[in-house]
Amino acid sequence: MAATALLALLSIALHNAGAVTIAINNSCPFPVWPGWISGEGGELPQLGAQLESMQSMQLDVPRGWGGRFWGRTGCLFDTATGRGTCQTGDCGNSLACGAAGGIPPVTLTEFKLNGYDARDFYDVSLVDGYNLPVRVTPSDARCPAVGCHSDVNANCPRELQVAIHGRVVGCKSACEAFQTDAFCCRGAHSQSQSCSPTQYSRIFKQHCPQAYSYAYDDLSSTFTCASGAGYAIEFCPGGAGAQQQRRRPPRRHGLEDIVLNAAGHGGHGRVVNSSRDGARYHRRQGHHHHQR
Repeated sequence: MAATALLALLSIALHNAGAVTIAINNSCPFPVWPGWISGEGGELPQLGAQLESMQSMQLDVPRGWGGRFWGRTGCLFDTATGRGTCQTGDCGNSLACGAAGGIPPVTLTEFKLNGYDARDFYDVSLVDGYNLPVRVTPSDARCPAVGCHSDVNANCPRELQVAIHGRVVGCKSACEAFQTDAFCCRGAHSQSQSCSPTQYSRIFKQHCPQAYSYAYDDLSSTFTCASGAGYAIEFCPGGAGAQQQRRRPPRRHGLEDIVLNAAGHGGHGRVVNSSRDGARYHRRQGHHHHQR
């Protein structure tokens, strides 16, 4: 596609009045396929995207939106149908996740925009395990950046590891690995008083002190910002992170494919070449967003 035509497509993606811009940046040295799911406040465009290293995209998100984002790795999709699978973070065997969440283990970024007291609430969560390092940076410099910057896969206990061809690509939560009420904060352990950190959640917390390590890890892991700020989600912040094994599709979904897909959904998504361009429900809504 000619450069002028590409710029014309990009110009379709104008910022919506009253919307918040969320940029998704891939600083990993391998492709990442972003996934997202809405919990409240409207739906986001159901477009699929493959971000090559140092590529990014942007979404216009309604001010009252709540939901989560994650990165998928090692994906292989049919270019005609958009069907396929990912080694981590797979969502319904589809390029566009729709209403399907990411299959654990997966590192989550979670948002509730314009919530209690006209504030945004955001966090990084390892409650569903870990697959990629990630950071969330608000556009408002007064609000803290939060992230999990470590390669948890390199420090994952053997009993939690997800390995493909000898390479650890994900680290399960203890809940996912053992399915006990104590690890999953359910049943007799469904309240904060009866659900405590475990030897496994402490490993996550040691390597990612800002991130949720278990369901009731609120005090050190939930962050707020005045409503209206934009946000940048960066996978492998600073280029850090495990080298995931690449699994390339026969023909990649390139920049032109993603822009065309975005333009077909009202122009609410847009892709740019540089990564620098740029809920689960929160308890503010009356129930804990990490409870299974």
